[in-house]
Amino acid sequence: MEQQIAPLAHLAEQFGKLPGIGRKSAMRMAYYIIHQSDTQIKTLVDAIRQAHQKVRRCSVCCDFTDQELCSVCLSTSRDRSLLCVVEDPRDVIAIERTHEYRGLYHVLHGVFSPLDGVGPEQLTVKELLKRFRDNEFAEVIMATNPTVEGETTALYLANLLKPLGVKVSRLAYGVPVGADLEYADEVTLARAMEGRREF
Repeated sequence: MEQQIAPLAHLAEQFGKLPGIGRKSAMRMAYYIIHQSDTQIKTLVDAIRQAHQKVRRCSVCCDFTDQELCSVCLSTSRDRSLLCVVEDPRDVIAIERTHEYRGLYHVLHGVFSPLDGVGPEQLTVKELLKRFRDNEFAEVIMATNPTVEGETTALYLANLLKPLGVKVSRLAYGVPVGADLEYADEVTLARAMEGRREF
């Protein structure tokens, strides 16, 4: 019979609500926490509180920042004719790590999911359209994930933006580096063929 210590079980339950944390990992984290000193716990609690209180959305691109504008929107060296639309602030970090993209971003904070009650009103679509009143973009890159919801969201936004006279493109998806073709699914291979380019 598993021993139940109420405060420890409650702590593990809270950790278990975090994305990607299973029951065993949550319990491991709870045990780790109770072994920490009061100073270490205070530092952790303060860091959580500060992040929760100080991190907010950039007033232009809706990415996370601790100021009115994020560093990308403040930068004078970015290509202001390019706009990359992503689902999540973590996608901005992933694209920035490539050092290939020098344009601006717009973070949707999700994708359409009718079953979960998520439509344009729950995302930052209104803020995206407002940016077109204030800026002239030559191209908008739809960089939502290649899921049904991501594709639906990208298509919806493309239909909204094309009448504004802007070029709307989609990230090319395909076979990842190091993968064997025999293990790739049909959709991935089809996308790889569509996104091919000349050597």
